[in-house]
Amino acid sequence: MLVLTNGDRGSNDPRQDREGLASVRRAETAASAEYLGLASHAVLDTHDGELANAPEVRAEIVRSIRRSRPGVVITCDPTAWFFDNTYYNHVDHRTAGAATLDAVFPAAGNPHFFPEQFAEGLEPWTVPEVWLAWTLEPSHREDVSGHVEAKLAALGKHVSQVEGGMLGWFEGWLVEEAQGEGAKIGAEHAEAFRVLKLSEG
Repeated sequence: MLVLTNGDRGSNDPRQDREGLASVRRAETAASAEYLGLASHAVLDTHDGELANAPEVRAEIVRSIRRSRPGVVITCDPTAWFFDNTYYNHVDHRTAGAATLDAVFPAAGNPHFFPEQFAEGLEPWTVPEVWLAWTLEPSHREDVSGHVEAKLAALGKHVSQVEGGMLGWFEGWLVEEAQGEGAKIGAEHAEAFRVLKLSEG
């Protein structure tokens, strides 16, 4: 798991120390990753709201891809801007999706992008599939029956983001969303993705 921003603006409290908040968010990410049993995780130092689809960001994503050599990369759908008439997608979410797609192709598999990484023992890697989450144009629904409780428990590790009753809201909304998507494929729970098949892998 690679988190592209450090969470230092994730509070509406003007008294909140941003450096301290970033430290809290980093620890919460580590706790969530440990709970899920992830092989690795990292958080970049990019300030909230300042993520750019820039070479230095793509280099970090490419480094992660070349190191882990994934069969599937999951990121946000950068084309998803508006959800109904009540919400539009955070700029960092949109940018994360665009930067990740550009890191996957053409960069990660092309030796002429970030060749300095070869000195780290990182060779080019062609990603077979990208799954775009929070999409308005799903092409696949993944059966996640039996995993929703673990998802909510991992979310609960991000205490600073779900305090003040927010976890309860997610417990309602995420479960309802998963049930709705599951009903479309005859499963108890599912998640919707726009799946891009880029190679045979």
